[in-house]
Amino acid sequence: MSEPAIGLTLHTPEGRPYRFDPGALSLELLPTGGPGGFARYEVLHQPADLVRWAAESRLPAGLEPVVSVEELAAARTLRDALWGLTADRAHGRELRPADLAVVNEAAAQAAPAPRITADGERGWVSGATGTQLLSAVARDAVDLFTGPYAHRIRECGSHDCYLLFVDTSRPGRRRWCAMERCGNRNKVRAHRVRHAEHAERDGR
Repeated sequence: MSEPAIGLTLHTPEGRPYRFDPGALSLELLPTGGPGGFARYEVLHQPADLVRWAAESRLPAGLEPVVSVEELAAARTLRDALWGLTADRAHGRELRPADLAVVNEAAAQAAPAPRITADGERGWVSGATGTQLLSAVARDAVDLFTGPYAHRIRECGSHDCYLLFVDTSRPGRRRWCAMERCGNRNKVRAHRVRHAEHAERDGR
């Protein structure tokens, strides 16, 4: 699995920022875009965008990857395969061989070389290739889908949110992408429904 949870800063359609922790490095790649209708959220337009994503992800600092245009295309292909696998697992569907093949091929490549920093922290030998970066992401996905939390891969419980995450909490009852977004929206919606029901009863 990946490093301790950090989370991503995403934005609502209205532009309000909120914190989203998908629970694993490989799932952090999904909000950068995706297949089908999710293509409208695409943010990986040039190699620098993938470098920026790596710096904002839960990967230890110091990777500083050098990404080519071809590796950027491979990142989008890997992300789309991860979208398919994660959504299928979240909904109890059979995993598609084509998506598995993409992840397994990326995981088979050489991974970034780890190192111990002067302050005793985990870091990377800088200057990794984009292929090595994608290998780290794919290997994290292998760990996730074959590990103890594989049955906790879920889609946000809100009717209009499709963010995917793995619930690593001890109670295992996480329903929302983020309480400050979908969790609160659904609490407000439930409150309004209860208020309307009470008002209807009182009016009888």
